[in-house]
Amino acid sequence: MRDVPGTVSCIDGNTFIVSDTSGDVDASPAAPVGLFTADTRFLSRWILTIDGERMTALSVDDSQYYEVAFFLVPGGQVDYVQADVSAIRRRRIGPDLTESLTVFNYGDEDVELDVRLEVAADFADIFDIKFDVREKAGTCYTRVDADELRLGYQRGTFQRELSVSASEPATLDPQGLRFRPRLRPGQQWSTHLRVIMRVLRPDGRDWRAAVRAMRPDESTLPDNLRSWIAAAPQLDTDNTALQQVYHRSLVDLAALQFAPLSLGGVTVPAAGLPWFMTLFGRDSLLTCLQTLHVTPSLTPPTLRILGALQGVRTDDLLDEDPGRILHELRYGESSAFEEQPHSPYYGSVDASPLFVVLLDEYERWTGDAALVRELEQEARAALDWIDQYADLTSTGYVWYERRNRDTGLENQCWKDSWDSISYADGRLPGFPRATCEVQGYAYDAKIRAARLARTFWDDPAYADRLDQEAAALKARFNRDFWIEEHGYYALALDYDGTPVDALSSNIGHLLWSGIVPPDRAPRVVEHLMSPALFSGWGVRTLAEGQRRYNPLGYHNGTVWPFDNSFIAWGLRRYGFASEAGRIAEGIIDAATYFQGRLPEAFGGFARHTTRYPVRYPTAGSPQAWSSGASLLLIRAMLGIDPHEGHLAVEAALPRSFQRIALLDIPGRWGKVDAFARHRADHPPGQDAERYPSPLLE
Repeated sequence: MRDVPGTVSCIDGNTFIVSDTSGDVDASPAAPVGLFTADTRFLSRWILTIDGERMTALSVDDSQYYEVAFFLVPGGQVDYVQADVSAIRRRRIGPDLTESLTVFNYGDEDVELDVRLEVAADFADIFDIKFDVREKAGTCYTRVDADELRLGYQRGTFQRELSVSASEPATLDPQGLRFRPRLRPGQQWSTHLRVIMRVLRPDGRDWRAAVRAMRPDESTLPDNLRSWIAAAPQLDTDNTALQQVYHRSLVDLAALQFAPLSLGGVTVPAAGLPWFMTLFGRDSLLTCLQTLHVTPSLTPPTLRILGALQGVRTDDLLDEDPGRILHELRYGESSAFEEQPHSPYYGSVDASPLFVVLLDEYERWTGDAALVRELEQEARAALDWIDQYADLTSTGYVWYERRNRDTGLENQCWKDSWDSISYADGRLPGFPRATCEVQGYAYDAKIRAARLARTFWDDPAYADRLDQEAAALKARFNRDFWIEEHGYYALALDYDGTPVDALSSNIGHLLWSGIVPPDRAPRVVEHLMSPALFSGWGVRTLAEGQRRYNPLGYHNGTVWPFDNSFIAWGLRRYGFASEAGRIAEGIIDAATYFQGRLPEAFGGFARHTTRYPVRYPTAGSPQAWSSGASLLLIRAMLGIDPHEGHLAVEAALPRSFQRIALLDIPGRWGKVDAFARHRADHPPGQDAERYPSPLLE
């Protein structure tokens, strides 16, 4: 996992360690390197020396997300001198960190070695690292026992603690552990190290005890991964890049599952390494939508936890309202002391409609009516939030404006960086703002909820009302957001209703929500696939020619795989199979330059200019909705969709995919297969053999 050059990672949910290629951690205050859990860095220093020399890696095996092996020799790597002494570090992450160290003597003489492990913990909050905050308000402490080194941090009732122990006798001091093995020629020596992280409650109990009880150690991880892979559909394709990214995505989705503290041990997908290793409402909901046809088991716990944490009051600090679905759940010091928004924080306007969208889509795939009935009140509350709390200007749209002026998010759509919403000339609109794609989500939520009310909630009057509201929203949206002279939808409305006229990828989300009239879809698609937006690798977040366009701007010109997967899904909904295929080709091709793992984002440079996708310098990887992107692209190419209790298939493959078969797709139909084959003799304008929606049983 070397998406940051020179680093190696081990991941288990929201517990992870990032080290250099020798296995050492020597963290700077502003780099996300170290051992982390619960938004806190527990190890900032973990350095191995033998006879005072740092180690150099000859080889690293990081083929599994939860373990890594480092093959080491002492000294630098400028000139290699045959080493009589070598070592192997075998690291595995789970509820805690374990590491075995084996040292070999291949010399002709006995050696007495000074093996030293330097240990330090700065207990930095993840936001302190992100924003380079170096002063700590609390107090660090160290305790050296006969067989354990304990490091801790306390600020009021906020307390975090780390303990390090070894299986072999060691001399412990406040800075680490020292071993003095004596080895004969050909002999080896080993010790097993254990690092336990504790998130302490005011009563002294460990919040992580429940996580540890679910899996007492890391030994079950290989079996868990094998079971996860075995439960997913099998992909059979001639395209090696697609095969690679499909497997990598399944593995990363397994790696990112974690059990939020104090929520009963239920596992949900964390958003991504390193900054977002926690529950995000929007990210988790979209990831579940992307993966329903492959890993539907992600959805019920995600919906239940988000429903359980749904807003119940009005709180300006948290940007909370009744019915609002949370934006993120944090456990770090900065959240506990309100230096970042206190957790849970609700500053997201798309999570609430997406909650309803996912609930309906899940039932369509699985037939799980019980979950729809179980979450009826939560879904109704989310819909009420759209009408009662999100319409800040009484114009019938979902608007946002942060109430927490100090630390709340300015932009509360998926493009949530400060300058992501702008006019074509670069001006930033005022507040409140209403972005276009969120109106599409609200429309889709109402249409879907009407079906749920009519079919499962025994409330036809409510269903009729929702249908009427959706129709009115669609008409209103197409009047106010459409810019006729440009032939596309405004990125947003300014506070006074003025269309924010930048050309962006957001218009692609309108296709998968279904709010675009069929006669306008071709003009939208023309813009999406134009050189201004489509780089050859994917659709850019902001088009070339817009004042704030920057191919390395976070939301102002980069290509986001998740964004493109939903655009491709929308293109298929409106019948633009060829264009969806071009996006799938570009994104899957790009994945080959990232060892099969799609990052959070990459540069928006034109493909003919760079000939390879340019790495975005701080992109998260692995990222849950980037892992889900390839799965949704497969769905788009196969054209699979639940239809009257069966699985319909209408495949359309681009030229680089000669054959795709997805076997044992789970759903209300049991398990079925979907096949697609590209035809060399296809007629002009038809990119693949099309299967006319057979009902597979």
